[in-house]
Amino acid sequence: MNIYFACSITGGRDFETAYQTITQTLLESGHQVPTSHLAESGVVDLEKIVDAHEIYNRDVTWIQACDALIAEVSTPSHGVGYEVAYALGLCKPVLCCYQAGQMVSKMITGNPDVNLLVVPYRDSNQVAEIVHKFINDLRKRL
Repeated sequence: MNIYFACSITGGRDFETAYQTITQTLLESGHQVPTSHLAESGVVDLEKIVDAHEIYNRDVTWIQACDALIAEVSTPSHGVGYEVAYALGLCKPVLCCYQAGQMVSKMITGNPDVNLLVVPYRDSNQVAEIVHKFINDLRKRL
């Protein structure tokens, strides 16, 4: 499957380990993740040199082409919120996961969209399990 991964870039990188676990889990399972580079250390510097219009066009094209979107939402991010809403607007399945105990926008946690799943995790092992379960459930739906 083609999975779009979304995470905070400019809002903070405190959960980078979780970002890396999610993308590694997807890639090791054979999925395409065009945004896997967003989990890497140093991505802030790499994305700074790309024009904003270019990033917007690139990312919406990737969301349009994806089978699902997985977002790590522990760190508030305008971009991630936009990507989640955009994917839901296209009726794409979306998983939003976050570190247990973090405050997450009620626009995410209160959204009743049937294509949205919001799940807290305790550690890297659990976030990998959540990703596997989401993908397995998605395969049954497709």
